[in-house]
Amino acid sequence: MNLEEQFIESILHSNYPVFFTGAGISTNSGIPDFRGPKGFWKTNKPIMFQDFVNQESQRLKYWTQSVEFKSNFQEKKPNEGHIIITDIINEKESGHCITQNVDNLHQRSGLKEDQVTELHGNATYAVCLNCQKKFELVKIHQQFQEVRQSPSCDECDGWIKTATISFGQPMPEGKMIIAQAETLKADVFIVAGSSLSVFPAANFPLIAKENGAKLIIINNEETQFDHFADILIHDDISKTFSNLKIIH
Repeated sequence: MNLEEQFIESILHSNYPVFFTGAGISTNSGIPDFRGPKGFWKTNKPIMFQDFVNQESQRLKYWTQSVEFKSNFQEKKPNEGHIIITDIINEKESGHCITQNVDNLHQRSGLKEDQVTELHGNATYAVCLNCQKKFELVKIHQQFQEVRQSPSCDECDGWIKTATISFGQPMPEGKMIIAQAETLKADVFIVAGSSLSVFPAANFPLIAKENGAKLIIINNEETQFDHFADILIHDDISKTFSNLKIIH
């Protein structure tokens, strides 16, 4: 039995599959992997959260980057990988998706909000850092391009930022608690398209493994945890997941 067949068998016989997805699952939807070999963070210095809060120059830089890289997220569509994960969770009526992605594509593929845990937030809308009021990202981008000033809340005057977790910003405690609880439910834990280099999120596959789950890692490139995997596949995510069509 080859690796792909082992992968299929593991999903077929799982009671509670948990998927852990990273940027690699969304590249086939046209969203770049910011941490890949040619990723954005290889050639651009990240803006730290405290710098965003304290310096107008950094807020201007942040929103310039946001317009350039996030303004078209709403135009992107889920690919086969997203869709098949949704089909598996919904048809089994169990399982969960933990994602490091901020593109909202798992929800757009049909997963409900309580079936997805976004560890790094969501880049398809903005929030006030003070009162948490939500704003449409398109309108914020339009406003920024017109006035070239960092946007502030129309109710409390707090700084507005995309609803993502920036470098140096605390991880959302509630989301981390949910992700750990879901990880501990898993009998099969599938990493799909994550370099497993961003912590503390990258700890979840090891937590699942230590709790007795079968660990499957699917990624184009090697990860530091490959040697822990029960099944390791270095290949395109959509191509690999397309084999799971036999389940449904």
